[in-house]
Amino acid sequence: MTRVKICGLTNLEDALVAIAAGADLLGFVFYAKSPRGVTAAQAAPIIQEIRRRPYGQGAVQIVGLFVDAPLHEMQETILACQLDLVQLHGGEPPHRLEQLAPRAYKALRPTSVDEAAAEAEWYADLGPPAGPQLLLDAFHPQLYGGSGRLGDWALAAGLAPRYRILLAGGLTPDNVRQAVRQVRPWGVDVSSGVEAAPGRKDPEKVRRFVAEAKQAFDRGAQ
Repeated sequence: MTRVKICGLTNLEDALVAIAAGADLLGFVFYAKSPRGVTAAQAAPIIQEIRRRPYGQGAVQIVGLFVDAPLHEMQETILACQLDLVQLHGGEPPHRLEQLAPRAYKALRPTSVDEAAAEAEWYADLGPPAGPQLLLDAFHPQLYGGSGRLGDWALAAGLAPRYRILLAGGLTPDNVRQAVRQVRPWGVDVSSGVEAAPGRKDPEKVRRFVAEAKQAFDRGAQ
């Protein structure tokens, strides 16, 4: 079944809605320029509360998103927030993933099929053994995720048979079923597509998104 990551979480209420809906991964953005950005001090108590609850023990993975952050800063945040996975969303070189192994995987924002294929070869084998190898997002010249731009599903479909891909970029409750059927990714990632406002999730959109993604291949589903 397709995994679902709800990203850009900023509060406990939205995190609990995502868990109850059936999300597999919860994403926190440690990037100050993002409207969904949080600090380690803000995220840690939210994550601690999730861990205390029975359905948070091993049921979901906590992901920290970073953009060209210093290594020591990421390591400190990993420890403070007990992150399971680290998503590198900037221009980080392959050796940065090795320094954060076995937690880190790379987000790609390719502008062409050739660029996507080359970057996948550089980064995929450095990803965590029990998680996504890559995230494929839509390219935006200024924004690192959360842009709402639709990703290139044909490009993603070419890579999905070879790699464990998290598909991102413009996904919503209305199009995620089609995306899953076309791309067949390891998982899907959403942030702005289930928001009521930047940094605040719409509970009904979260529930619909998770259901649509996970039911994409149910027998008889239209």
